[in-house]
Amino acid sequence: MSHASSLNSRQLEAVQAGDGAWLVIAGAGTGKTRTLTYRVAHLIDQGVSPDAILLCTFTNKAANEMLTRVEDLVAGEVSRIEGGEVPNNPRVIGGEVPNSPRVIGGTFHHVANRFLRQHAEVLGLAASYTILDSEDASDLLSSCIASEMSGREAVRAPVLSRLIGMAVNTMTPMDETIRQYAPELNPRRETLLEVAQAYQERKREMNLMDFDDLLWLFWRLLEEQPELGIGQGFQHVLVDEYQDTSRLQARIVDHLAAVHGNLTVVGDDAQSIYRFRGAEADNLLGFLERWPEAGTIKLEENYRSSEPILNLANASIAHNPKQMTKRLYCRIEDGPKPCRIPVQDVEMQAAFVAQRVAELHDVDGLSLSEMAVLYRAHHHSMELQVELTRRGIPFLVRSGLRFFEQAHIKDVLAHLRVLDNPADELSWARCLRLQAGIGRAGADRIIKALRGQDDFWRVVQSDAFAAGLPARSRKGFAVLIKILSRIQTEKVGETITLLLKEGYGEKLIGLYTHPESRREDIEQFAAYAGRFSDLRTFLSELNLSSGIVGEEVLDAGAAEDALVLSSIHQAKGLEWTAVFLLWLNEGQVPHARALGEEGGLAEERRLFYVALTRAKRWLHLISCQVDDRPGRNRILLRPSRFLAELEPDLMDLWRIEMGA
Repeated sequence: MSHASSLNSRQLEAVQAGDGAWLVIAGAGTGKTRTLTYRVAHLIDQGVSPDAILLCTFTNKAANEMLTRVEDLVAGEVSRIEGGEVPNNPRVIGGEVPNSPRVIGGTFHHVANRFLRQHAEVLGLAASYTILDSEDASDLLSSCIASEMSGREAVRAPVLSRLIGMAVNTMTPMDETIRQYAPELNPRRETLLEVAQAYQERKREMNLMDFDDLLWLFWRLLEEQPELGIGQGFQHVLVDEYQDTSRLQARIVDHLAAVHGNLTVVGDDAQSIYRFRGAEADNLLGFLERWPEAGTIKLEENYRSSEPILNLANASIAHNPKQMTKRLYCRIEDGPKPCRIPVQDVEMQAAFVAQRVAELHDVDGLSLSEMAVLYRAHHHSMELQVELTRRGIPFLVRSGLRFFEQAHIKDVLAHLRVLDNPADELSWARCLRLQAGIGRAGADRIIKALRGQDDFWRVVQSDAFAAGLPARSRKGFAVLIKILSRIQTEKVGETITLLLKEGYGEKLIGLYTHPESRREDIEQFAAYAGRFSDLRTFLSELNLSSGIVGEEVLDAGAAEDALVLSSIHQAKGLEWTAVFLLWLNEGQVPHARALGEEGGLAEERRLFYVALTRAKRWLHLISCQVDDRPGRNRILLRPSRFLAELEPDLMDLWRIEMGA
């Protein structure tokens, strides 16, 4: 089979590379998936049995799509492809053909499950183990938390689950993981370690595994039982998105490929942006140290963006000192330069984006779904969501909730609604359940007792009412009433700020993952609320702005033509004809918190690079000049260093005036 007509010279080189280890640096938009697919087909053409090929990916969808294309390329030579989710009995994709060879492809968890089913007894486990899905794992962990932690110090299962997963994937002891990734939980560290141990014991007793167990136990199998010869049957191992591997995943790959030494990893260090999930850019950057005989092939021809956009992206990432150097180029030489757009403030930023989106849609004929607004933090889109709603421009938030639908924002709104309308039972229920000792049943009993009271605040503050509550609920109810009485002010923004200070800020630590980001959301929410004269006006504005407040989780795959709003992290791998980047200011991009972390600045610049390379034709880079939101001192803002370090002639400067 000849591939020359379907590939450029560098892609063809990677596809036809011989035995041994190969590092394929695939820049943004350079046809990484196509190259990897053709390499699998080429190996089969060269006589490698399909079942001697292992393809590791990060999503089942990616594996299935690639291997389906392999089937097409080899014209039926691969009759059966194994892949899919991680069920108790791996399902077959592509139909059943008895005794036919198959490419083994799927996520790392899928591969681990495949071998653990065969050899679990060696580790003292039954091969009939059940794999917990995320919901069931969370329920079991919640049960362990309830048994081991008191109400005041308890954390929610997702918080502890994230730390357990980080410990496993970074191969770091749990106590050190807490110190490093959740220092705010250090006072509860010993108890958290006991809960984590209880969770492991409960799983073992019930013959259960979660996804982290699959990887860790598979690694143990490889390390402790070399006589099993796991991996000997794989003549070639290929890994997609290698820059996103964790330390544990990289070691698993090295082990599986060590027997024959044939390993192809494809990735781009400039797009390594998931350190918060345990991904390590050094896996790719240090690949040649672990595999010194490996060859390197660079894919640099971009098929997505115009030349002016690529010139800007190349210039930006060049400032990262530690990297696999490359320079993206394309054959699309025309196209406008990226636009640098300083605006006065966040209100003007929102107005400009909405106006420009309407212009591109109405004048240039661009569909809304071909445009995206990207940002570093979710709260950066808050004012824009309001502005788009007011103008009737449909939008969707990719793979997530609109700002005002997030759990921590809804917690804050529940407190505000109780202050405004004490008869709001739904908001009371949410506020009550946040307090230690008050569950759903306890909240229902309190609400029932409050129903129909005339002098509401006098009643809830009375000793007689508290005495009539179940003993377990009294303390939590008293705490809530104390909070509500202390945060009542005439200024909405100040009320929200006081709620943070009166315990909710501390409560975030145990309630949710990434508590610092959520605290920042609430602080920005308080600044936004400061524009309104009183609480009732503020709540009415939110409720009357259709689409701003609701329960719906938006579906990124909706058929509706809508503008896409997305964090940069969630935009990786996607592309749009027009892209807007918000809040390109110091402290926002790069994020101030990241600057205090080792390697943080380099990852923030990679994040900026990923954002730039999502755009095909139009790229808008927007920064604010002042932050003068009500309730705050007027602050002059500096443009992001990522803008300041670029040559001015790489961008067109747009001056936007109020009312323009």
